[in-house]
Amino acid sequence: MEDVMDKATTGPISTRKHGDVLIVLSNNPPVNALSTPVRQGLVDAIAEAEADESVKAVVIACEGQTFFAGADITEFGKPPMQPWLPVVVDTIENCSKPVVAAIHGTALGGGLEVALACHYRVADKSAKLGTPEVKLGLLPGAGGTQRLPRVAGVKKALQMCATGNPIGAKEAFDCGLVDRIVEGELIPHAVGFAEEVRDVRPLAKSSERQDRMADLDRNVFDEFRKENAKRFRGFEAPLKNIEAVRVATQKPYGEGVIEERKLFMELMGGEQSAAQRYFFFAERKANKIEGLPEGTEPRPIRKVGVIGAGTMGGGISMNFLSAGIPVTIIEMSQEALDRGTGLMRRNYEASAAKGKLTPEQVENAMGYLQPTLDFAALADCDLIIEAVYENMDVKKEVFGRLDKIAKPGAILASNTSYLNVNEIAASISRPEDVLGMHFFSPANIMKLLEVVCGDRTAPDALLTAMTLGKKIRKVPVVAGVCHGFIGNRMLMPRQIEATKLLLEGATPEQVDRVHVEFGMPMGPFQMADLAGVDIGWHRDPKRIETIRDALCAIDRWGQKKGAGFYDYDEKRRPTPSPVVQQIIEDFAKKQGVERRDISDEEIVERTLYTMVNEGAKILEEHVAQRASDIDVVWVYGYGWPVYRGGPMFWADSVGLPKIVEGLKRQEERMKPDFSFSRLLLDKAEKGEKFTR
Repeated sequence: MEDVMDKATTGPISTRKHGDVLIVLSNNPPVNALSTPVRQGLVDAIAEAEADESVKAVVIACEGQTFFAGADITEFGKPPMQPWLPVVVDTIENCSKPVVAAIHGTALGGGLEVALACHYRVADKSAKLGTPEVKLGLLPGAGGTQRLPRVAGVKKALQMCATGNPIGAKEAFDCGLVDRIVEGELIPHAVGFAEEVRDVRPLAKSSERQDRMADLDRNVFDEFRKENAKRFRGFEAPLKNIEAVRVATQKPYGEGVIEERKLFMELMGGEQSAAQRYFFFAERKANKIEGLPEGTEPRPIRKVGVIGAGTMGGGISMNFLSAGIPVTIIEMSQEALDRGTGLMRRNYEASAAKGKLTPEQVENAMGYLQPTLDFAALADCDLIIEAVYENMDVKKEVFGRLDKIAKPGAILASNTSYLNVNEIAASISRPEDVLGMHFFSPANIMKLLEVVCGDRTAPDALLTAMTLGKKIRKVPVVAGVCHGFIGNRMLMPRQIEATKLLLEGATPEQVDRVHVEFGMPMGPFQMADLAGVDIGWHRDPKRIETIRDALCAIDRWGQKKGAGFYDYDEKRRPTPSPVVQQIIEDFAKKQGVERRDISDEEIVERTLYTMVNEGAKILEEHVAQRASDIDVVWVYGYGWPVYRGGPMFWADSVGLPKIVEGLKRQEERMKPDFSFSRLLLDKAEKGEKFTR
């Protein structure tokens, strides 16, 4: 077997024999994507096996880090090239000799469909199998929704197809998707398995199986929809995946794949899939730094310091601990330090209780943590992140102390949400080492990381922060310096107009409903209550200048107090508040605002169209590198529905002339807070788009 394994392949697909087993090997780095040459190579390899009488069985395997991990993304948007994947999988399944898939790494999308077409599947114990097409607004289009329920059962097929989440090898074995889990060298084990089954007839064709359909409870589909109603809200693709799996239980395979293809094409031609496919590439593009000098290398980061063990500092620290990077965390008092590290441990243990971590992983992560009250302990850290109170004087004081003790070349980062990174950098002797690393709360969960590049930030410092962001499983996006950077800057006009709409006649529940129906996880006032109405409040109950001041003055600080813009019961369920409505009406009267009926359309124009306008200003000022980066920030940082692609993609879909028309309709009501982006006006006039 060793001589078989050691031979180098000469193309994406090569074949070699071991006894009477033909080994078909893919070598298409980096992920063995199912490109046209790979698909053709698989068809040719099966033809070779059919033509050679000495071949009694076939093993399909992959070199490199993974089994086929899906379609070739470089072919997205191009005319399809023969052989299509449905032809490939049918060719594999119709081979007259047993075909065994040898799975390691991941078998995803088209890769899983290839594996399903094989008569048997063996997998390395660390393999993962999945159908992530739903995350692109699609469904498996090569018979996957028809074969998977026949092999793994309807419930498992629904779970995999409609959520897109992969399953591990053990779960795949337990449901029948994998026939054997192997340890050690995969291909020799797969060849041994092929030798065991070479004479077994009839061949185990996935498309012909009916045993998993026996005694099927027809309520399974309705129950699954109900269980996942919140998760699937607004999305088209999960429901069509459910429908495709249901078809597999009602029709023969040949008819089912026709229905599957019809559903696939409906999704492919729809706006949601276009948005999700756009976002797939937008996320990958966000990691690229424009204008980075050639040859720039990241600085080595072996140890990280975090100043502040509160909710934010603790969450930030957990990202590095989970990635195996030691963290020194600093606090002012032992009580605050113990409280912070205790919360970190409880968060890890909660994940372990849900099966997401093992107890050993919890201990390993906490083992990388060094809690201390000694500021000088940060002296050997390669990156130091301050997560202290959002106040410029406080942050300058911290950076002044860091300037004296941090080693040369250490990156000094602020977790500020709004403040001027250039001003912080100018206050110390090494501005080239200073940048912003804006984590979103809860920092150990939220994927977005805004990396704020100051005017004097060194290119290698910026590259280091971006590279490290990826290592700790964040989605890093470069932002320039301005108040609120990308995300919070765009949030401000929305919040300003939402509050003005309350005075003019809208209610908090109407404004929030419009945003939730649009696809946001919550509206502006629900978000304020969740985060805390008192955030940034001046703390003087006698100084009442805004609706928020009035709420804070009477202890209506949000969910944590059981009252904010809404009243809350013991389970934090909201109801409209007569007290808040009276406060709003009193303010309107005091300011001479005439109250009127507000339409949902006006709410959209004044709270969502204004965000697009602000995004255009951000592009004009080069605060964001590209429009797609703005969309990544809003999807990952604020819950913008991915099936709308992000605010800039959505604006392109709506049509920029319509956005401008709506803003002009509301312009007088929005003054003096509003002014048009010249870029938006120009693009609308020229019929151009931000993202396409």
